[in-house]
Amino acid sequence: MCGIVGYIGHREAYPVVLKGLKRLEYRGYDSAGVAIYDGKNIKLSKTKGKVADLESRVKDEISVDGSLAIGHTRWATHGEPNDVNSHPHYSNSGELVIIHNGIIENYEPLKQELINRGYTFQSDTDTEVLVNLIEDVKKNEDVKLGKAVQIALNQVVGAYAIAVFDKNKPDEIVVARLGSPLVIGIGEEEFFIASDATPFIEYTNNAIYLEDEEMAIVRRGKKVKVRKIKDDSLVDPYVQELQLNLEQIEKGGYDHFMLKEIYEQPRAILDTFRGRMLSNEGIIRMAGIDDNIEKFLNANRILVVACGTSWHAGLVAEYVFENLTRIPVEVEYASEFRYRNPIITENDVVIAISQSGETADTLAAIKLAKSKGAFVFGVCNVVGSSISRETDAGAYTHAGPEIGVASTKAFTTQITVLTLIALKLAQKKGTISTSEFH
Repeated sequence: MCGIVGYIGHREAYPVVLKGLKRLEYRGYDSAGVAIYDGKNIKLSKTKGKVADLESRVKDEISVDGSLAIGHTRWATHGEPNDVNSHPHYSNSGELVIIHNGIIENYEPLKQELINRGYTFQSDTDTEVLVNLIEDVKKNEDVKLGKAVQIALNQVVGAYAIAVFDKNKPDEIVVARLGSPLVIGIGEEEFFIASDATPFIEYTNNAIYLEDEEMAIVRRGKKVKVRKIKDDSLVDPYVQELQLNLEQIEKGGYDHFMLKEIYEQPRAILDTFRGRMLSNEGIIRMAGIDDNIEKFLNANRILVVACGTSWHAGLVAEYVFENLTRIPVEVEYASEFRYRNPIITENDVVIAISQSGETADTLAAIKLAKSKGAFVFGVCNVVGSSISRETDAGAYTHAGPEIGVASTKAFTTQITVLTLIALKLAQKKGTISTSEFH
């Protein structure tokens, strides 16, 4: 997990990108970097360490004038965390610059082919392979950057969210995603690019969330063009109004986000209950369950798929569901589930849990389950996230943004939602008495 930030517009880009990197530092803090373009020259600075280390280095190394910039904060995947392996990365010509989240699984054969064509590499990263592949396509096919990105990505196996620009195209950034989140903020004559919306929420609450296998060309003064990577077909992008404010992503007087989020748990749990548990009327109201109640009541079993903390919430839910509903429950780690050829039938219900709604392995497990005919129900925290769009139905937690790496309120609100579901099903099935339910 790494953080991407980009800006193109009428402001000085570096302060926007730097502030965005600080907000995304929870996504990776072993190295960071930034590339700023002033219309003539690319000024690049990157370093091992945290965003604060990058900020100090930028002061010593480069001028920060320019209204186009991209930045990255990283947890190392390919190559150890050092200055050279940090993002952004240049192409061999120095004309293209890229930042990248994810892993290019077939980077070794691609790298060898590029070496055979005369390319050299400075880093150990798969990302430098990708930017040179894009450059190679651009030159040999004699195409514009957007088309070169599309052709190159069709040769790639793996996961990515990328932002790349060409020094010969000062008003354009090309972005794309597969399995790693990417959102475009739409402002007044300006655009923001990020792994999530927190870097730009003070500037705009209008955003386009790219779907898997989509790319976009972001041009100053133009509407965003979104295309399918596979077949180049145009997509009509949905501009979503974000339900997020600046106060939610600030520390609010606490020394650390983790401490703030620990103390936010009572309110987050109450918000998750609100409108669902109507204690005075003795009912639980959840549209995603109400509309699909027969799917749950007739299920042979419930499969829970998740990763990390969400998986632990699933382990707790297994006890709650089996005790209250008497429906068999299995809990699977999503990254293992997707690779082991699991037995899934149309009589199974799959509950997918994710704080962000963007967990790549959980998304892959959802797609596998749907391909087998299972009904998939999502539990996540982020409205409009990939998992909320990919599942058949679902329920949101109302934890609010979780910045701290150690999950607190996301876990407790997931348990809240899952317990409400189990209680509602138990009431419908008659596996608990009326007095127990109340």
